[in-house]
Amino acid sequence: MACRRCASPLDRPGDYCLVCRTPNADTVVLELTRERARVTALLEEDVIAAREITTTPEAGENEPVELRNFAGLIADEVRRKRPEEVYATGDRAVLTAVREQIHYKLYRITGDDAVESVIERRGQPALEVVEASLSEKLGGSHTTLIGGRSGRKAVRTIAAHPHVKKLVPGPIDASGTGSRSGVRAKATRSDGNGNVRLLVRDGSSVQENRIVTTAHDRDTGERVREDLNEALQEAALQE
Repeated sequence: MACRRCASPLDRPGDYCLVCRTPNADTVVLELTRERARVTALLEEDVIAAREITTTPEAGENEPVELRNFAGLIADEVRRKRPEEVYATGDRAVLTAVREQIHYKLYRITGDDAVESVIERRGQPALEVVEASLSEKLGGSHTTLIGGRSGRKAVRTIAAHPHVKKLVPGPIDASGTGSRSGVRAKATRSDGNGNVRLLVRDGSSVQENRIVTTAHDRDTGERVREDLNEALQEAALQE
């Protein structure tokens, strides 16, 4: 494949052109399993390239190195494209390992056909990205957070999401039924304005925190909610 602007040959289809500094793909979709990754490059709604990367999973003390190397090969394929957006679906351990090696914001995608799901999103209004610290996003009159270190981890995980504008802690209800599962957190169903709530449970205590997102309706709010719950799962804060 040649660069779409200067026609210089590219090492791989969809690669960023180092001659004229032109991107030849704007989106990358990652479909991840523990043994295989499919990396698809898109330019607008067209599939420009698709590449499969495989590994043989190791066990025991060799697993971290093998997983890191596998994620490194996937991350390298993403970096070659220099895309505007990266979407991913599949194995959580692989996704987390890839996230640690790329500087792109990585968005979770759902659906039976990941590539088609990403293409369908192109017709939807883009959500505003909020770059702010936890202290800037945290607000409200209630400043106490339940769950100790794990509770703070849940709040930091939510606040780190690019489509979260504000997280407002609510009062703590200690009248619930006790649980031995430790601190657990969940983003609830979106309301009509695209905002959700974060429920944090610690034993018999429950705290409901309001999350103001950049979504503009229930459908886009549900997309953000799915991303938030995936992030909480990756942080081991859900069953």
